[in-house]
Amino acid sequence: MPDRTFTAAEKQAAAEREVSYRKRVYGRRVAEQKMTKKLADEQIAIMEAIAKDYAEQAKGERLL
Repeated sequence: MPDRTFTAAEKQAAAEREVSYRKRVYGRRVAEQKMTKKLADEQIAIMEAIAKDYAEQAKGERLL
């Protein structure tokens, strides 16, 4: 693990990549009946909320 601090913008980008990953993988898992659509939607929504939170924090970082 790198010994550094990540900016909110970097964390936002990682969360947005995770959202894309979850949409792709969870969609397949739902189709294979290994995950419910409800659970997939909830987990994707959680990560979207995290990305949104980091986007708001990143705006504040740019003002500093």
